[in-house]
Amino acid sequence: MTANEDQEMELEALRSIYEGDECFKELSQVSFQFRIGDLDDTKAFILDVTWPETYPETAPQLSLDAFFNNRISPETKQLILSKVEEQVEANLGEAMMYTLFEWAKENQETLMENHRPVVTAVTLTSNSETTTTASTAKKKERKEQLTKAQKRRIINRTDHKGELPRGWNWVDVIKTVWE
Repeated sequence: MTANEDQEMELEALRSIYEGDECFKELSQVSFQFRIGDLDDTKAFILDVTWPETYPETAPQLSLDAFFNNRISPETKQLILSKVEEQVEANLGEAMMYTLFEWAKENQETLMENHRPVVTAVTLTSNSETTTTASTAKKKERKEQLTKAQKRRIINRTDHKGELPRGWNWVDVIKTVWE
């Protein structure tokens, strides 16, 4: 069999095995994504696989560049890729996609044992205007904080209603007139 015939047979097998499975996504006839773990799992990741023309005689291209994987540190990504590539080398020359996906599912905990989520800030341009106006509105609502001494001085200058007594600033006016 030629490499293209092997690819077609494996593609048919993958389609029938993963039909209706939301973890498997066929991007093209030679490119696939497989999610290892649940969507809400912090240790989940998406493995991108692309077949070269001579697959399965040559190794498929593996990648963890999907946006879903942005929270995974580069060191963890490198570890996952090296372990999966070991499996590729062991299965070279035969249809291996199902084997790789299942191996990754079974070994997810081992692959992600050193995983520390990477926190990245994402700002959406459409929401940035709303965010900035909301944050400035919050700043305007906030009252100035006074120290206890400042509050005492204000209270001592005002009467029991909180108003300044009549003529409280006349002293300065009179000083200026007499000088």
